[in-house]
Amino acid sequence: MNGWLLTAGGIAAATTLIHATAGGRSVVRPLLGSALAAEPKRTLHVVWHMVTADLLLTSIALLALAFATPPSTALVLFIAAQYLAYAAVFLIVTLAADWPRPLLQLPQWMLLLPVGVLTIIGAR
Repeated sequence: MNGWLLTAGGIAAATTLIHATAGGRSVVRPLLGSALAAEPKRTLHVVWHMVTADLLLTSIALLALAFATPPSTALVLFIAAQYLAYAAVFLIVTLAADWPRPLLQLPQWMLLLPVGVLTIIGAR
């Protein structure tokens, strides 16, 4: 068993649950209730569900890879790259905004970054 990948998979699974529950209330409901035109509104709604599916599938993959002997290095590194890229996007968007205490405004990077780092460590 690879403890690094197991931990990464556990954090990824928790992130999926947080995304699906808290994100539904704080992001999707306001989006669907907004005056935004129907096409961009529905496109953003689909993108939110695509992220949900991606988070779920990668958390399942990480948990399965934790018990694989040996785990697929290519797949592990691909998933690590995904999470690192997601964390980078959140950090860039957050830091580009003119907000006080910007790192706490969109804190998703705080869960995405550790998954990416732990997954890279687990690839060794």
